[in-house]
Amino acid sequence: MNSARSRLTSLRKAMREHGVDAYLIPTADAHLNEYVPTCWQRRNWLSGFTGSAGDLLVLPNQAALWTDGRYFLQAEQELEGSGIELYRSGEPGVPTIEEHLCSVLKKGKKVGIDPRVLSMARAKAMREKLSKAGVILAFVDTNLVDSIWDGAPCMPRAPIEIVPLQRAGESTESKLNELRSAMRKKGADALVITTLDAVAWTFNIRGKDVDYNPVVIAYGLITLEEATLYVDPSKVGKAMAEKLQGMTICPYEQMGAALESLAKRKACVWVDQDNTNQWVAEQLGPCSLVTDASPIIERKARKNPLEIAGMRRAHLRDGVAMVKFLRWLSEQVPKGNVTELSAERQLEVFRSQGRHYRGPSFRTIAGFGPHGAIVHYAATEQSNAKLRSGIFLIDSGGQYLDGTTDITRTVQLGSKATAEHRRVFTLVLKGHIALARAKFPTGVRGMRLDTLARLPLWMDGRDYNHGTGHGVGAYLSVHEGPQSISPVRCQGAVLEPGNILSNEPGYYAAGKFGVRIENLVLVVKDPKLSTSEKTWLMFETLTLCPIDRTLLDMSLLTPEEIAWLNEYHRRVESKISPLLDDDRDRRWLEKACAPISKD
Repeated sequence: MNSARSRLTSLRKAMREHGVDAYLIPTADAHLNEYVPTCWQRRNWLSGFTGSAGDLLVLPNQAALWTDGRYFLQAEQELEGSGIELYRSGEPGVPTIEEHLCSVLKKGKKVGIDPRVLSMARAKAMREKLSKAGVILAFVDTNLVDSIWDGAPCMPRAPIEIVPLQRAGESTESKLNELRSAMRKKGADALVITTLDAVAWTFNIRGKDVDYNPVVIAYGLITLEEATLYVDPSKVGKAMAEKLQGMTICPYEQMGAALESLAKRKACVWVDQDNTNQWVAEQLGPCSLVTDASPIIERKARKNPLEIAGMRRAHLRDGVAMVKFLRWLSEQVPKGNVTELSAERQLEVFRSQGRHYRGPSFRTIAGFGPHGAIVHYAATEQSNAKLRSGIFLIDSGGQYLDGTTDITRTVQLGSKATAEHRRVFTLVLKGHIALARAKFPTGVRGMRLDTLARLPLWMDGRDYNHGTGHGVGAYLSVHEGPQSISPVRCQGAVLEPGNILSNEPGYYAAGKFGVRIENLVLVVKDPKLSTSEKTWLMFETLTLCPIDRTLLDMSLLTPEEIAWLNEYHRRVESKISPLLDDDRDRRWLEKACAPISKD
């Protein structure tokens, strides 16, 4: 933490040199990634906080970090001794960053920020809020953290990979034709693509530039005549360039010049204001802008039949790995040699044995006892707990060439579960089942379904401080919009057939334990309820892995819930057992999936 204090001192010196009175360092990078490449993890380097969400504000006499409920406990621990205060976003009485700035800065003072790490929408909102107090939002083209970061990592150089048509399900040419049709309807001459998963989807490419996300650091620019990929040329060899037919390859650094060219002819440019950085808008200058959501977002979220088939195959292989892991866990923990980190590593071993496996889809959350209450906990050598009798939460996922997985299981290790553990686990499961069984008409937004998963907990005076479900990409980002099941996120997006989301209610007793049960689900048409006049939708559960029956409080389950769990376990066993090559795994799975009843 002495390093954090020293770095803050250096940053304040740079602030004075650039004439700004406050400096904001969001988690974001130029592409507004959720998972930021190592070379752009400025907030992490400066503060020591490693969570995937959080904004750091530095003033002459104060430094403060704002983050959400997923990271309150983690931020407390990681910021200790750094001189950085924690502001718990969304909690009663906690001001927003803008409110805080307006209260501590006098009229005419400047808040500096790199325009590349701020979306157009947020830049506009910040400017309006700060101006009410006479505070100025100043865009500083030089990133001040970069100016003091000696030894910053280099940009990644891994080569581009082409996604074959049999996995992508649609050619780049077809996608470009669809995008250009949308552009014509908006009167746009060009479409700027800045988010890396959108670039990857549009051009049917993948890469290794961002941890856990198979994407390439690149921009895309689509006009009515051309499609250009702005990327490090070293990532595209001659043979690869020939495969990327129908598009132009230009160096990543030339994107600015391309935007300036559009500005010179005052073109009409489509830039998604929520997902495009302010720097892009600054370069476009006099252009007329279409700032609606990119047409790629909803289109990418509706998985095509080949993508869906790939996701189903990936979940079969992932289910095999999870069964092997859970059986291994049940045998090894009593021997006293398993820790959070060794469990994490062993699960990676089992996943790596599966065909087409490319790595984790996010850093595994393996939390024993109190660590399970830290929603996005990541074990370190210092925090690494030995697994023994008690409750263990493991949230993990895999990237496969044909799909992306995300699963959480909470399991009882050793002795019999306590009554409190069983009650909480069963309430969480009841919410999970309620959402999994939901039927809903077309046009329904995810926020309307969120209550289904929370109600059993609410009736017991409990809740959880995160959304119930996020969208998931197909061999892309494990967190994908616009679809969501949440009271606060993506409120305007309706659920559509082909959307894939998580179903993950939970409960967290700080300092004691955490419970979460997560499966991925696919939105499909309900053939029974749908008529010629109205289409109804439902969820198909993709994840195939037993749910720990030893943590159940049978008195809390209804006959319908028991029937759902028995049918789910019947399907898990029928799908996974034939793929297991070890009799011990098959016997463990048979026992884990045995039917339950109240008798």
